[in-house]
Amino acid sequence: MTTRPLAPALPRGPGLPAGLAAYALWGFLPLLFHALRAVPPLELIAWRVVFTLPVCVVFLTVLRGWGDLYATLRRPRVAGYLVLSAILLSTNWTIYVSAVVSGHVLATSLGYYINPLINVLIGTVFLGERLGWRQWCAVGIAALGILLLLGGAIGMLGTALALAVTFALYGLVRKLTPVTAITGMTIETMVLYPAAVGWAWITAHGPHGSAMALGGATPLLIMASGLLTAIPLILFAVAARNLTLSTLGFLQFTAPTLVFLVGVFALGEPLDRLRLACFVLIWAAVALFVWDTWRRTRGLFSGAAGAGAAPARSP
Repeated sequence: MTTRPLAPALPRGPGLPAGLAAYALWGFLPLLFHALRAVPPLELIAWRVVFTLPVCVVFLTVLRGWGDLYATLRRPRVAGYLVLSAILLSTNWTIYVSAVVSGHVLATSLGYYINPLINVLIGTVFLGERLGWRQWCAVGIAALGILLLLGGAIGMLGTALALAVTFALYGLVRKLTPVTAITGMTIETMVLYPAAVGWAWITAHGPHGSAMALGGATPLLIMASGLLTAIPLILFAVAARNLTLSTLGFLQFTAPTLVFLVGVFALGEPLDRLRLACFVLIWAAVALFVWDTWRRTRGLFSGAAGAGAAPARSP
């Protein structure tokens, strides 16, 4: 006879490694934008889009995805979702790059710590996902840390919330859009491409000229931004399609932790007591959530091992 599974299946396939790789790459991205701080944020975003599209084309060709791209473009509803995700993505990029080049790296770190809270709310309200009471306690502790910023760091909180909300909504839209990672990324870039080329042309004919005409390594770093934009987003899209929104959100703690370390130790951004207290509470929330997840995972493995040791029943 057929037996019922004793426990929900653990996350398998490409989702978990893809998510971790995406967040690790994003964690070190402030170093690139800090090196390009002489480039105006909107122009830098425009060049990111311009140099991301060729990378997408290469991936699409290697993976033989042109047929899927054409089929997706013939589905107005799916294409409409990707237009929305492109708008959310470009908004998130603009906020992020502006914060980094203006020396507010820790605000971006906090934003991506807050993002899982938004993911939890979206996942529970709209997708029917559930968290245990320990996980909800973790959410409450993190929320308390965020509230501390109301006492004297409103600007930091505003940037952080804007980043968190735009990226959480982007993740939701991509999760609900039935499209492969590379196809979705290519269409998003195509949507943004005309505006990006137009802005690059305007700045090239402006009083300061194009950033691509600057000396040193600046043009090469700008071109590299396309590769370092496309690859993490493709990996993130793979993860978004294969993991629950809550799991995806809490995996994201990899990126803000790296960003925090980069901001404090590599870029020398000051950390006052209020901000440090906020981060300490959020780290405590992360520790509680990770511990509870590990406890649940260990229980699933123990149950599976016990089931394997039991004698088989005849039909």
